[in-house]
Amino acid sequence: MTDSVETPEPREPRGEGSTGRRGGRRAKKGPLGRLARFYRQVIAELRKVVWPSRRQLTTYTTAVIVFVIVVICLLTVLDWGFSRTVEYVFG
Repeated sequence: MTDSVETPEPREPRGEGSTGRRGGRRAKKGPLGRLARFYRQVIAELRKVVWPSRRQLTTYTTAVIVFVIVVICLLTVLDWGFSRTVEYVFG
């Protein structure tokens, strides 16, 4: 039995014709070219997003608003209780 270890293929040296970039499209140089590429990438990522339906959005929004109201009430009660305790102890 012979053990064979696969070795990676050697990379091509970067010469004058090689840009070192992966992908099909060559990027424009300069700040405007980079900005344009950034916006193209943002739009491409937004197309991958699974957007919620109107019903899901309403449910999620309602859940967040109810949660925030509950936390506000809890913090208000705790703040009131701590202030009364501090007044009793120090005041």
